[in-house]
Amino acid sequence: MTQPPKYRHFVFLWAWPIALGLLTAVGLVAALFSEDGWGDHLAALCLGIPVLVGLWFGWLRRQTPRRSE
Repeated sequence: MTQPPKYRHFVFLWAWPIALGLLTAVGLVAALFSEDGWGDHLAALCLGIPVLVGLWFGWLRRQTPRRSE
C-alpha cells in the first residue's frame, strides 16, 4: 500500500478553518475601510458566514436527537 502525500492530510484538516479565517479577515477589512454602500454589505456577509457555520456545527447540530440502534 502507498501512503497518500502529507499535503493531502494538511488540506483535509485545515481547508475549512483557513477559508473561514480568510473570510473573516476580508469582512473585518471591509468593515474597517467601507464608507456605506457595498463595503458594509460585504462585511456583513463575510462576518455572518463564520457565525452561521459556528452556530450550525457547535449548537444546532447537537440538538438533534440521536437514534440508538
